[in-house]
Amino acid sequence: MIMITGATGVVGRETVRLLVEGGAQVAAVTRDPHADLPAGTRLVHPADATTLDGVEAILLSPRATGAAAADLLAHARKTGTSRVVVLSAVTVRYPAGHARFRRQFQAAEDTAKGCGLDWTILRCTDFAANTLSWAGQIQATGTVRGAYPEARTSTVDERDIAAVAALALTQPRHAGQTYLLTGEQSLSQPEKVAAIGAALGRTLSFAEATPDTIRRGLLAAGLPDEVPDRLLGSLADYAREAGPTSDDVRLLLGRPARTYATWALDHRAAFTADGGRRA
Repeated sequence: MIMITGATGVVGRETVRLLVEGGAQVAAVTRDPHADLPAGTRLVHPADATTLDGVEAILLSPRATGAAAADLLAHARKTGTSRVVVLSAVTVRYPAGHARFRRQFQAAEDTAKGCGLDWTILRCTDFAANTLSWAGQIQATGTVRGAYPEARTSTVDERDIAAVAALALTQPRHAGQTYLLTGEQSLSQPEKVAAIGAALGRTLSFAEATPDTIRRGLLAAGLPDEVPDRLLGSLADYAREAGPTSDDVRLLLGRPARTYATWALDHRAAFTADGGRRA
């Protein structure tokens, strides 16, 4: 059995799907007892994750497990788990944004490396799915307002992360490896907006706003302080120096990383006013 923490997140959900399709037994850790996951997936409440036996490998999402990660891995070792795969961030190697967020991922890596299991670290750049936050603006006005338009990142398709995670969870040869998972194209925010426009067959625009304006808007929408801190802190640094680009996805999967344009095309329904429900 393979345990997936953060199983209803964009990476966790896709990893569950790939593993189930490959014939694996999967325990999905989620607070939602009715989570829409593939048939045959075993749903496990986070409170029960540290008592589950028979787990061969664990996908550890630090943002989902938090301080419980150490107890989870300690139990896993006692009950015969072989390996852990950690969803980490490129900022551990290439610092950007607020240091406290980087330290959280570093702590998760250190916990995995010291728990006695075989470990694999997946350091990921920003997810393509993060730009789904633009959907409301695109539907309403066709214009995305944001700070630091010159910030450039090699955004990664979460499906590629999941594909690598599935390999690392099922193939022992990845033990002791740290991979840098990015897309292969460094894009600015306006270039990403243009790619969504191309997928929709319409012209979209990006309007620069001050960081304070964006922060106030995010907080007014009810988001916690952590969200604008993560977003704006990283963008400010990537405006000075572009985020890293790696070919690890290509080397591991034997094909190029999916482009952001491909992601936008595959998710175009999310950016339409009717959510793609037209007859």
